[in-house]
Amino acid sequence: DQRSFVSQMEFRRSCLGAAGRLMMDIMQFDWEPLGHWELDQRLDQAVEEMIEADLMSSVQAQCNTVLMQVSPQDDLMHYTQEQAQTVTIQVSEEPSSSALQEKPASISLQEEQEEHVSEIEGNPTVQYVTALLQNSNSSHSQSRLTGRARLSLSHTVFLSLTLLTKRLSYRTVSSTFRLEKGNIHRIFFSFCDRVNALQDQLIRWPAGEEAAPHLLPFSSWLGCDERLEEMGLPRVLGVLGHTRIPIRLPLSKQDGESAVPDAKRMKKEPHPDSWLNLELVCNSQGRFIHCRISRGSDRDRGSTLSERLQQNPELILPGTCLLARMGYPLTGHILTPFSPGRSPQENLYNRSVETHLGRFEQAVADLKECFQKLRYLDMGNFERAKAVVLTSCILHNVLLDMGHVTKGQVDTEVREDDEEEGRKEEAGVTLRDTVVNLLYSALEAGTD
Repeated sequence: DQRSFVSQMEFRRSCLGAAGRLMMDIMQFDWEPLGHWELDQRLDQAVEEMIEADLMSSVQAQCNTVLMQVSPQDDLMHYTQEQAQTVTIQVSEEPSSSALQEKPASISLQEEQEEHVSEIEGNPTVQYVTALLQNSNSSHSQSRLTGRARLSLSHTVFLSLTLLTKRLSYRTVSSTFRLEKGNIHRIFFSFCDRVNALQDQLIRWPAGEEAAPHLLPFSSWLGCDERLEEMGLPRVLGVLGHTRIPIRLPLSKQDGESAVPDAKRMKKEPHPDSWLNLELVCNSQGRFIHCRISRGSDRDRGSTLSERLQQNPELILPGTCLLARMGYPLTGHILTPFSPGRSPQENLYNRSVETHLGRFEQAVADLKECFQKLRYLDMGNFERAKAVVLTSCILHNVLLDMGHVTKGQVDTEVREDDEEEGRKEEAGVTLRDTVVNLLYSALEAGTD
């Protein structure tokens, strides 16, 4: 009986814990709570404001006392007329309590507003994105962005770009723009929704001959060889790959992780819900022509894109292909490298492929360098984190259209899931073998 009672209590306790975590997730869906460090900073700010108010009241009392002492009274006057005039001038030059409180604040607020206006008017990126949103045909274009604060569209773009390009908290931006944290939260995600509506317009797969100017020769040392291309050597349309965007683990997952002993937790892989998978295809200019965002637990590596290309063969020009790392499917449209340490022919093929793969890594590094918020998204809601990532990818293409390129440092990630080759299709094996033979025969012909 005692054992059954204990088991019932443990079951009830687990049910209550699960219900509590569910309620926290539901609340978090509509509102991102303050973190512990933000609560501490908010408390520090409140204490500083209280101390400042006490100091101002003491200054006001001292000023009133001095004014009482230097008022003209013949029976208490101990100064000469010249001395009295000197003291009166000195006191009059000192700022009154109202001036201490109101004048500097109004001046500083006005200066900050003028500074923001000058930054916005002189920022070509803000003006370009503002014009893009104003001229878009999306359903959001005619409606004011949500949020109780009435900001102009250019101010909204400036605020949102500040959050995306710098690793700043809502509280820091709140003090800079003199807006409530909740308003900034709503304005920012409304901006993201508005930009996301432009995905089909700005992250677009090139149709037909539109892709021709961006095709690259398969091998840089061969260049464009029409004879080899007629024999089956494809040109490269783009590079397929992925990267991880770390996010805050949801509260329900955090509680589950904390219950695991430390020794076991160290041996475990990071929780898959602690990041997002960002799958991209970039062309020769580093522009994204495909974007797919999924949860960390999603193990799909290009299968969805491969099926799309098979169902719509017109998306791939004849004689072209995509390149991807190991772990992606080897198909008639997607070529992957061999495992290292094999024959000279296959190693030659791998070196040609690696040159193109490096271009994808550079595009991802540029994305994360420009939009530093992607280094860690302090939000546990998948849909909101997805909206921020997609907004960054769209704006990446916008900046390329403007001619702005922010070079980032390539971070070589360890891809344990890519060590083995992915699914192979017969058409892909045949195409890859053809490319290997053509490259090696061209090398032998060049050395003769």
